[in-house]
Amino acid sequence: MCIKKYGFIALLLSMVIILTAGCGSSGRNKSAEPAAPNYPTQPITVIAPAGPGSGWDLTARSVTQILTEKKLVSVAMPVENRAGGGGAVALSHVVENKKGAEDTLIVYSPPLLLINLNGQTKFSYKDLTPIAKLFSDYQFIGVKKDSKFKTLDDVMNALKADPKSVKIGGASSPGSMDHLSFMMAAAQKGVNVKEVPYLSFQGGGELIAGLLGGSIDVVSTSVGDILGQLEAGNVRGLAVTSPERLKDQRLKDILTLKEQGIDATFEVWRGIFGPPQMPDYAKNYIADAIAKMVETDEWRATLTKYNWQNTYLPGDDFVKFLDEQNQLLEGILKNLGLIK
Repeated sequence: MCIKKYGFIALLLSMVIILTAGCGSSGRNKSAEPAAPNYPTQPITVIAPAGPGSGWDLTARSVTQILTEKKLVSVAMPVENRAGGGGAVALSHVVENKKGAEDTLIVYSPPLLLINLNGQTKFSYKDLTPIAKLFSDYQFIGVKKDSKFKTLDDVMNALKADPKSVKIGGASSPGSMDHLSFMMAAAQKGVNVKEVPYLSFQGGGELIAGLLGGSIDVVSTSVGDILGQLEAGNVRGLAVTSPERLKDQRLKDILTLKEQGIDATFEVWRGIFGPPQMPDYAKNYIADAIAKMVETDEWRATLTKYNWQNTYLPGDDFVKFLDEQNQLLEGILKNLGLIK
């Protein structure tokens, strides 16, 4: 009886020891997992893939100013301009030299997709770490104030009758945003877009001079670049590529493409990315800071100042958006015969 009793007690003790050992082992394994370092401890460089004063530069400086002034990021955030190749130089630098880095970010927009699709670089958005879509600008299609074209349909009808009869101009190179946004709309109207002449100008000043001087008939450019001319009454708007009419007083009466029977929009989005294989602790820190930034009054004021539209998307949603945009742009480039 006693033997059975003591045997039973010994069995219970051995089970307690085994369970305790198991719990202790589990605890040790958990504590052995690498913890996130005290991040950040050094400045985080934000790369603008173009020179000072460019859209990328303005985006980088606007973001870094608010993140640091609001103390959403606890270290300095210097902006580094790394221009060249329509963004390809900066992309190659980050992919090849900053793999796994925790102290580097880069801002981009649709050219990130285009320079890969057109074969300018082998690298793409898939080689970076998408963190957030920040905002969008949209495209403007217009004519000088005394143009014979009164509506977008007037332009499209002329192009359908003779694709070479109307000269289109933009401030970006063939195959880039100004070119693609107009041709996307024209293709939906049945225009033979491969035959439509497109003239590229070096910047907004030359573009407007070309329009007012008669070198081109129609201008296709970003909304932000045309506001001054609209206000001065030198230009008339025929369409904007936004999903809804824009609220700015200078733009609110300009019809969208959709209102004119063209089921399309064209976004000039801006986003922020990390390098390939950016550590999760760094990516999450920046993503959290950006999420807080877009809720600040300072960010809302910046959007209003530059007529940027709030289209913020966090990580996974941003990746899905990039996949969709890449497919859209690939289709437009193929329609234009710019890629196979």
